[in-house]
Amino acid sequence: MDGTPLPGLPLSPKELVDEYFIENRTRLLEIAAFLDRLDRVDASYAGRDFRMKAFREALAALDGDGGRLDRIQIILSDPREAPLDALDRKSALGAYDRWSADSTGGRS
Repeated sequence: MDGTPLPGLPLSPKELVDEYFIENRTRLLEIAAFLDRLDRVDASYAGRDFRMKAFREALAALDGDGGRLDRIQIILSDPREAPLDALDRKSALGAYDRWSADSTGGRS
């Protein structure tokens, strides 16, 4: 690839990295700091909290080619299709607890 933007893409690969590298480097550092803080408080907590289990899976999903966004959306989303009888807090929690005994229709 010669660095020219692909059809339909406004930036070349170099321009994309030049534009977004620093902000995403910052995000990586923030994630590392968050995980380090959690380890200092209670390193075993991440293995018990469903959000952190999903978070770790999402981090692992970053390792691979293409489709990362879709893989992470699936990891964090509620797979149930039937409407809920009552509102829950899943949107406020940021991940679906598929490890809970209450999570009918979830993946194992």
